[in-house]
Amino acid sequence: MNLGAPGGGKNFLITGGAGFIGVNLIRTLAPWAREIRVLDNLSAGWREDLTELPVSLYVGDIRDREAVEACMAGVEVVVHLAAHTGVVPSVADPVFDQEVNIQGTLNLLMAAVRHGVERFLFASTGGAIVGGVTPPVHEGLPPRPLSPYGAAKLAGEGYCSAFWGSYGLKTVILRFSNIYGPWSRHKGSVIATFCRRILRGEPLTIYGDGTQTRDFLFVGDLCRALGAAVQAEVPFGEPIQLGSGRETSLRTLLHTLEEVVGKGCLPPVVFAPPRPGEVFRNYVSIAKAKRYLGFEAATPLRQGLKATWEWFQREAGDQTYLKPAVHAG
Repeated sequence: MNLGAPGGGKNFLITGGAGFIGVNLIRTLAPWAREIRVLDNLSAGWREDLTELPVSLYVGDIRDREAVEACMAGVEVVVHLAAHTGVVPSVADPVFDQEVNIQGTLNLLMAAVRHGVERFLFASTGGAIVGGVTPPVHEGLPPRPLSPYGAAKLAGEGYCSAFWGSYGLKTVILRFSNIYGPWSRHKGSVIATFCRRILRGEPLTIYGDGTQTRDFLFVGDLCRALGAAVQAEVPFGEPIQLGSGRETSLRTLLHTLEEVVGKGCLPPVVFAPPRPGEVFRNYVSIAKAKRYLGFEAATPLRQGLKATWEWFQREAGDQTYLKPAVHAG
């Protein structure tokens, strides 16, 4: 990544910057950025995670045009991470999902045009947009969302494409796979949820039979790709997928996590019916990311899980509590 000399780089606005990916991204960009602003309503992010980082925090909501306007002047690069995330919450409340993920994105795009922003990075998703296709998922597949979340992210991609075509705003659409890693305390994703429940000794729930697959990408690898996307020569207004390019079943994930935590130290595993709107198999092709960003996932799953688990242990403040779980007959 080459964002310029330390202190002589870009002025960034990171929406959702107090959240999981945002905190990790700030740590990646800080040595090169001239200024980093964060717009976050702190519904999921923690102010405390930013206290030792060189950022200016604007507490506000992307649905609020005045809040967006207040932090946009002088910004050169917007990294739009703020979102109402997840398939299940979007099924429960599709209207709220639309307000955040569509209207909020549109508010940011309009402000970016008004203020002459150089580049706009949009965090999108892969599996939720293309639906239940046979993987590997690639950017050329026709969209077929199975959930309101996927539909809203597809709409956001459409607006990004339109703002490049209509206003010349250099939009970079990045479809994230399943991201995991440190600072994911509030995420509802499977790895973060498993880590929290292991710490509490609570059963681990798998929705389905555990053969369903995902593409897990360590957050450090994602942040390096985002850094590259700040100035790489990419096709604007088009999606680029970011993932490991590897298919991992939840049973394999659980086995690898047990190797990290300790043999016999996992709580009981409970199997429940599949949840509405979720795809069964998913992993992505990263050929386009390799071509334009020079991207390749560098962190093996076991190494990434180890870093994640150790962070959760430190967060819990107790690294000696763990003992082999006692499973009923």
